Amino acid sequence: MKKEVKKVVLAYSGGLDTSIILKWLQDEYKAEVITFTADLGQGEEVEPARQKALDNGIKPENIFILDIQEEFVKDYVFPMFRANAIYEGEYLLGTSIARPLIAKKQIEIANKMGADAVSHGATGKGNDQVRFELGYLGLNPDITVIAPWREWDLNSREKLLAYAREHGIKIDQKHLDKDGNPTVSPYSMDANLLHISYEGLHLENPMNEPEESMWLWSSSPENAPDEKEYITLGYKNGDPISINGEEMSPATILRTLNAYGNKHGIGRIDIVENRFVGMKARGCYETPGGTIMLKAHRAIESICLDREEAHMKDGMIAKYSELIYNGFWFSPEREMLQAAIDTTQKYVQGNVKLKLYKGNVEVVGRESDMSLYSEEHSTFEEDEVYNQKDAEGFIKLNALRRIIAGKKRNH
Repeated sequence: MKKEVKKVVLAYSGGLDTSIILKWLQDEYKAEVITFTADLGQGEEVEPARQKALDNGIKPENIFILDIQEEFVKDYVFPMFRANAIYEGEYLLGTSIARPLIAKKQIEIANKMGADAVSHGATGKGNDQVRFELGYLGLNPDITVIAPWREWDLNSREKLLAYAREHGIKIDQKHLDKDGNPTVSPYSMDANLLHISYEGLHLENPMNEPEESMWLWSSSPENAPDEKEYITLGYKNGDPISINGEEMSPATILRTLNAYGNKHGIGRIDIVENRFVGMKARGCYETPGGTIMLKAHRAIESICLDREEAHMKDGMIAKYSELIYNGFWFSPEREMLQAAIDTTQKYVQGNVKLKLYKGNVEVVGRESDMSLYSEEHSTFEEDEVYNQKDAEGFIKLNALRRIIAGKKRNH
């Protein structure tokens, strides 16, 4: 039985699916719909969503379009990169990290407008439904969540298009063939300032190589420039603050690094990942700027972090990444790990020099006034600060338990 709701805030892209959801909410729940469209740097104009919402009967005061790119990078992407987060060794969590911010803004709008429900367009098979709803309920435990894909019977492209036609919802030509029949995009895509993802159809067979035409952002490494390019990232408190000496805002830094990465074919991956809901899924991702940032951040940490601090922090990466992937950004355990991680970043500052060339990011230099690297101690030449004879006692004490065990057990 449907719960009665009066006002619902819909995460609205202006595309076919969310336009259908908008009409469906009006029909099925008889609710007043408020639309929220987030500009996360996805590379598409978001303002047309306003006219589409108006065309579907939404009051002007119920349409929210927000540019949240700076907040996204500063408060979500950068904290995640301080942790060197990477899921299952490869995925830089581009979709995962955007969902909690969208959920937060929906709840803020719901509170402002007196709405008693929120809705999203994620399917019942994926991770996003979990990420959105854990965010909603963590921020407002009394909110009603409407997930149309778990309720309706519009479970095919043909049924969706038929519903759109029946209710006068405009269908873009990209959803139809030349004869006006339903056509299916070969990929399901999601984009923001950190990445673009591709899933579905051709990619569902993990042996199918991605078509070159699929990649929308980056040059292929084969076609990238034949000349290497050097850039220098400046860091303070674990966050990048400048490129080639020029200080920039967080979103501008990521946007600029994306341009460098796309030019040089950096950041493409093709993986099979374990979804939180239980199945494996094959996805392809372009994360150009993020790939550069991860390499640079680990490089500046390598000279600024104490050994045990660095190793303990590395031990947190898998759990921290899993929490973000599974949708627990607003959980106490993620916040606890973040506090520990951020403590390690107090002295992570300086410059990292990188070489970009045909899909590769190479660290070629790093410097910091907080560097723990001592050339005096590390040199292979003669020095006056390290007595090599001290190593003998160090080794014997560390070997003592093995020596005792060996005498007892090796007979």
